[in-house]
Amino acid sequence: MHDATPATPAMPGPEASAPPTAAIADAALRLGVDARLAPVGLRALAAVAPLAGRARPVTHLGSVDVLLETIDDAAPGDVMVVDNGGRLDEACVGDLMVLEAERAGLAAMVIWGLHRDTAQLREIGLPLFSLGSCPYGPRRVPPAGRRMRSAFLDGIAVTEADHVFADDDGVLVVASDRVDEVTDLARRIVRTETAQADRMRAGTSLREQLDFAAYRRRQAADPELTLRRHLLEHGGAIEV
Repeated sequence: MHDATPATPAMPGPEASAPPTAAIADAALRLGVDARLAPVGLRALAAVAPLAGRARPVTHLGSVDVLLETIDDAAPGDVMVVDNGGRLDEACVGDLMVLEAERAGLAAMVIWGLHRDTAQLREIGLPLFSLGSCPYGPRRVPPAGRRMRSAFLDGIAVTEADHVFADDDGVLVVASDRVDEVTDLARRIVRTETAQADRMRAGTSLREQLDFAAYRRRQAADPELTLRRHLLEHGGAIEV
């Protein structure tokens, strides 16, 4: 399909100013929260700012009806996650489906499979993560059945009880009931590290900020002292 019309700016989702996935990963690690990493083969079609939204997963069976039903049930700011089994012989979404999702206000689409109509998708501008592109659409006769409201990203389960975080570094899945605490800590990490970077640009090295000379003196006396422990004791936000 090649009849996409020029897109107007997407409706902003309620979580458009999400922290970057690196900060989400660091926060989840500190809190002991399971932030499930989607396969690193999932890449953004174009550069994308950090985003987050409630997961709207669906298992694709070869027909667009389940995709349209998912969009119909979604709320603005949701992230549609489509499980096409990681197939590399067909695309499961193209320009019209992505444009429909963009018009409905979805924040992004994550495809465990391939897309097509790449040029049109770039014009539409909805953030999209997939395994790549393919000119073929679905190549199967779809079975009858109701929409499956779940998806697997190469074994990583995604349900409607999850949130999705995504940016140029990749895709993370976090249980919705832990999202607020993870996001709050991630934003604190970003503020701390941004301040550290600002001080570095102003002339104060990271080693000076973290009193690395003191760490080396302490570590010489206590070989079991780790830099991570030193940073925790000194309020550093860097992960090592």
